[in-house]
Amino acid sequence: MSSSPSCSAADNNLMRNRILSTKLYFDVPLSKLPLIYSNSYDISFLGIEKLHPFDSSKWGRICNFLVSFGVLDKNRIVEPLEASKDDLLVVHSESYLNSLKESSNVAKIIEVPPVALFPNCLVQHKVLFPFRKQVGGTILAAKLAKERGWAINVGGGFHHCSAENGGGFCAYADISLCIQFAFVQLNISRVMIIDLDAHQGNGHEMDFADDNRVYILDMYNPGIYPLDYEARNYINQKVEVKSGTRTEEYLLKLDEALEVAGRRLEPELLVYNAGTDILEGDPLGRLKISPDGIALRDEKVFRFAREKNIPIVMLTSGGYMKSSARVIADSIVNLEKKCLIETSGGSKDA
Repeated sequence: MSSSPSCSAADNNLMRNRILSTKLYFDVPLSKLPLIYSNSYDISFLGIEKLHPFDSSKWGRICNFLVSFGVLDKNRIVEPLEASKDDLLVVHSESYLNSLKESSNVAKIIEVPPVALFPNCLVQHKVLFPFRKQVGGTILAAKLAKERGWAINVGGGFHHCSAENGGGFCAYADISLCIQFAFVQLNISRVMIIDLDAHQGNGHEMDFADDNRVYILDMYNPGIYPLDYEARNYINQKVEVKSGTRTEEYLLKLDEALEVAGRRLEPELLVYNAGTDILEGDPLGRLKISPDGIALRDEKVFRFAREKNIPIVMLTSGGYMKSSARVIADSIVNLEKKCLIETSGGSKDA
């Protein structure tokens, strides 16, 4: 369901009622950090998950690093709820959700052909349930960001999925859902998406094609998946970085892009899709950004949000090397060192 004028008043009322009746928005005590994760995020499916280059245990490894570094107490992590069918229907059609009841369709979306051979109940439990938990985390992150100034969902960022189509390891449109919930629940009317995953965020671009409340800055490699030329028409600020681009050039382009974005919109929420597939050596991103470059990238985006007093939601999105988890954890440590987030102090009272 879109917010375009073609939607009927009845559709919009139904969407609004679904959002207002959600259980995904719940009160989080100050003893918890605005850092969201569940053990259920990690995908383990008889070893078949290894047939896709994505590290499906990345999310848990990020948290383990942060705990081992002493910057995170695991008791202060927020566990989200699973997005229900009613929650998903805020953006997705009934027909799209029904298509996920066919294992062959899920296999195409997650790009692991053998998954087509398994009973759908197993696919729901082993693959789609972890995704739905991450969707719940992304939606909750907006509420926490509004309350605390920032929130990190150690997962999410399924930016290739739109209302009607999944693909590229993305089965649910968590970014679109997060924003639609924020419009209603948080009374927000202007949102900026900064998508710095190496791949074009064609899912949210299609979903917000006709919605002038959402401004999209997408910095991506134009020569790789998804090559969605229609969706590129809906990017407000397109920054193309070709294969082989190195750290210095990348960060210079980002500085210029943030300068332009800051002049064009004063958003009330920033959704930051922080994929690490821009890392040098990543087999899919084909860029050559150093680990320190990623930490600097994240710092620049968080500083942009801080200076403009915009609540920021960070999603970890793509990243296809085992080293990605450590790089993300190191970047989060750097954000704390630069006082752009706070993970170690704060209230211990519920």
